[in-house]
Amino acid sequence: MSPVVDSLGSADMRVWGMREGILIEVCAADRSRLEAVVSDRNSPQKHVWRSRIVLLTADGHGTVEIMRQTGKAKTAVWRWQERFMHEGVDGLLRDKTRPPRIPALDHGVAERVVALTTTTDPPGEVTHWTAAAMAKLVGVSVSSVQRIWRTHGLQPHRWRQFKLSNDPLFASKVRDIVGLYVNPPAHAIVLSVDEKSQIQALDRTQPGLPLKPGRCGTMTHDYKRHGTTTLFAALNVLEGKVIGKCMQRHRHQEFIVTPAKRRAPASRHLFS
Repeated sequence: MSPVVDSLGSADMRVWGMREGILIEVCAADRSRLEAVVSDRNSPQKHVWRSRIVLLTADGHGTVEIMRQTGKAKTAVWRWQERFMHEGVDGLLRDKTRPPRIPALDHGVAERVVALTTTTDPPGEVTHWTAAAMAKLVGVSVSSVQRIWRTHGLQPHRWRQFKLSNDPLFASKVRDIVGLYVNPPAHAIVLSVDEKSQIQALDRTQPGLPLKPGRCGTMTHDYKRHGTTTLFAALNVLEGKVIGKCMQRHRHQEFIVTPAKRRAPASRHLFS
């Protein structure tokens, strides 16, 4: 079939007969886009040879000649001729979606993994489920187990600890303590006091050399003990300042008479 020529003598469209049921029409706009793809050095090669197949077809070359110039099989030439006929230039630049090589997991597999993770203990002397152990039991890949856990927000390796008090007056005590922070009495100082006992007072057996350019500081690998000490510290809730002191003994007298209480003005009521 010859090219279609308008009344002005310019060929806006070429129509060539292909194998039965295939008819390619390349207008001037499509030819411009195809030639731009072929000439662009940054175009993917698959887009280049697809565009060349259509351009060679529009120029009247047969299937054998197109195969020789593009180096593609006959089925590939026919496939992209048909794709251009149905979808135009955009069809050449977009691959059709294909099903994944490995089929998606059944919904029941995910439910089983979640149920085993939340209601059963792992086999053997282990503390928690691992992805490898779960994958071996269910018969899926490790990445599939990790994906199911991530989707359902499961983290078997993590624990959150808690402690419930048996004190019957625990609720009222909590209200009293929280009340001091939220609404303290007038002219009062609220301190959060705690202690750290059994702190080892250690020292190196020999003095080390100081840090200098080109050499790090030094110290001996062994040490000697100087007993233990206890740190009493208090946080001034209003000012955010920490007051602390180390004491040799650890008795209730030292805890009651903390450095913070010694520094508190006599005109203030102290709550700790």
